[in-house]
Amino acid sequence: MALLPMTCAKPYVPPVKCQGIKTKLVPFILKSIAWSGEGRWIEPFLGSGVVLFNVRPSRALACDVNPHIVELYQQIADGELTVSSVREHLEREGEKLRQTGPDADESYYYEVRDRFNDSGDPLDFLFLNRSCFNGMVRFNQKGEFNVPFCRKPERFRPAYVTRITNQVGAVRDITDDRDWSFKCCDWRETLKRCRPDDFVYLDPPYIGRNTGYFNTEWSEDEARELAQFTRQLPCGFALSMWKKNKYRENDHIAEDWDWAVEKTQSHFYHLGSTEELRNSMTEALLISPGSEAN
Repeated sequence: MALLPMTCAKPYVPPVKCQGIKTKLVPFILKSIAWSGEGRWIEPFLGSGVVLFNVRPSRALACDVNPHIVELYQQIADGELTVSSVREHLEREGEKLRQTGPDADESYYYEVRDRFNDSGDPLDFLFLNRSCFNGMVRFNQKGEFNVPFCRKPERFRPAYVTRITNQVGAVRDITDDRDWSFKCCDWRETLKRCRPDDFVYLDPPYIGRNTGYFNTEWSEDEARELAQFTRQLPCGFALSMWKKNKYRENDHIAEDWDWAVEKTQSHFYHLGSTEELRNSMTEALLISPGSEAN
C-alpha cells in the first residue's frame, strides 16, 4: 500500500519556527505526491521539519546545513532532550526574561543569545527561536544567531510553554521506533545517498528571498546546479519553490524546471524579516514525472 498521496486535515506543528515554514502547505504537498514508502524519505533542506513530521515514514534521512536544528531534533529523538527538561528551561529562562523589567528585558534576551553563540546549547536555541523577532532562524557569516528580540517579555506564559513542550513530545513520539537519521551536511552529500526506492523532498532557500538562514548564500548558480543534480536522481522527488507574488514571477522555474510536473497553490507567509517577505505567494511544487498523484 502506498504511503502517499495522503490526506492531512490538521498538520502537526513542530517546535522550531523558521521563515518559509510549510505548515499550511503540508496538505497540498502530501496529496500531490505518489510514493510507495518502501525506501527512505530524504530531505536535504530539513528546516523546521514540518513536512517530514507529517509524512512520518518508517525510514528517513533528514539533513541540513544548520547544525543547531539537526542537534535539537537528534537529541529529542535520542531522548537526551526531554519534555521535562524543555519545560524546566523555558519556565526558568522565561521567568528571568519577565522579571528583568521594561528597561532591561531586552538585555536578558541578548545575554541568552550571547551564551548560545558561545555554547550552542539546544535548549537556548529553542528559547531564542521562540522569543526572537518574527520567529526567524538567521545566522551571520560567523555562524552566530543574530535575530533581535520580539519585545514581548512575558512571552513564555504557561500556555505557550505547554504548547512548545507538547510539540517536543510529539517529535519524540513520532521518531520512536522509526529508523530516522539526522545529519548536518551539504545537499550534494545528501543526494549522493539516494537509492531507487527513496523519495526526496527538497525545500531549498528561495531565489531572491535569501534571509541568512545559516552562514551561507544561495545563488542562482547553486539553484541551477541543484536542478541539474536533481534531474539525475535515481528516485522520485518533489521540490517546493515560490512561483510568483504581486511584485514579480520566478523565472528560475521556467528556465530550469520546465521538465518537471508542476502543481501550484496560493499561500500567505506570516514569517519573514520584511513586509515584502510576508505576503501572498503562489507556491509551486515541482515533481519528478511519474511521481505525481492522480
